[in-house]
Amino acid sequence: MRFMLYSLNYAPELTGIGKYNGEMCAELVKRNLDVTAVVAPPYYPEWKIHKPYRQYLYQRELNQAVNLIRCPLYVPKKVTTIKRIIHLASFAFSSSFALLSKLFSKPDIILLVQPTLFCAPLALLYAKLTGAKSIMHIQDYEVDAMLGLGLLGEASNNHKSQKNSTVVRLIKKIECWLSNRFDAVSTISLSMIENAIAKGVDKDKIIYFPNWSDTEFVTPATCGSALKQEWGFNSNDKIILYAGNIGKKQGLELVLQAAQNCSDNCDIKFVLVGAGAHVDNLKNLAKNMQLDNVFFKPLQAWERVPEMLALADVHLVVQNKGAADAVLPSKLTNILSAGGHALVTAEKNTELGNIAKNHPGIFTLVEPEDVNAFTAGLQTMVANDTSLHNVIAREYATQYLAKDKILDQFVINLKKLTDKSV
Repeated sequence: MRFMLYSLNYAPELTGIGKYNGEMCAELVKRNLDVTAVVAPPYYPEWKIHKPYRQYLYQRELNQAVNLIRCPLYVPKKVTTIKRIIHLASFAFSSSFALLSKLFSKPDIILLVQPTLFCAPLALLYAKLTGAKSIMHIQDYEVDAMLGLGLLGEASNNHKSQKNSTVVRLIKKIECWLSNRFDAVSTISLSMIENAIAKGVDKDKIIYFPNWSDTEFVTPATCGSALKQEWGFNSNDKIILYAGNIGKKQGLELVLQAAQNCSDNCDIKFVLVGAGAHVDNLKNLAKNMQLDNVFFKPLQAWERVPEMLALADVHLVVQNKGAADAVLPSKLTNILSAGGHALVTAEKNTELGNIAKNHPGIFTLVEPEDVNAFTAGLQTMVANDTSLHNVIAREYATQYLAKDKILDQFVINLKKLTDKSV
């Protein structure tokens, strides 16, 4: 079977969609698929093109037997809503030429990852011209995320509000129309499936394709004491860890407020590991707040992730209101696999809320953007013994998040869609 991935992000990006895309394609090759990927050069979450890749050149490479075409794109130094839209549109434009160059390759499947929705018309046209089956895989509902987080701006008067409302309705109609043109729609959570159905997608066309963890590599058996010492912490320090993208949607100002509330306990250390468009703002804010219990570390290579997870007494999964069902945090999969004790901000009626309800003890859930509830939940967790791994979290990961199980099922679903043996 010939499989084409069409996505903005790809390895060697260390977090988020790029990491999952890279792992997926490599695993599909192991399952005897012929895989091509039309992607951008790696830039996320730093919002800076990784060396030795070039921002404005097409580049071809063979990586783990995956044929890659890297397409030019605009990457803003400072991310704003308008610049983000230009960024997404630039990839849609440049990648159209890459698709044109593969017009006669005749893939059986083309899988478009959202974001970005800008590429949906191109993916559908390519599928029509080549006879390929088309799948839209929704990692983030980018329209819902923009609306839920207020990234489209707030109206200052009734006239502007009415105009914005009209624009929003038009954008949603376009999103629904495009989604329904694909042969299948896959997504990473049950609440996202419900969202797709609410948008008018036929439930028989929906594929459940969750993000995963390498449960054989990320395990509770790993020891983090060496890394803890390397980073200059004492053995009795309680490490509160946030690891991943540092962007606006995370609302990590909440963590700094909690750090301020916990400043009288010198054993509690807040460690933020990652990069992103918001990292400099957060560092400046921590400096202005004179927080000496907050430490920033760069993204860690995948080989050190189990060790990093193991040093944490409490893991933080932080999001603003309105994001939890539009953007399901991928960092949680590895936290659960490591048997970590996590403090999660999400509303009770979201996917994360349902997981907490159906699996009591898997993590501690608090309302987003509520610094008092966040601090109280954190202090309760610190007071408890976190030296033993969270058995409920680990069992959930091995049952529902194991990489081989998820990808084996995905290949079966591809086979059903194409009626071809794989």
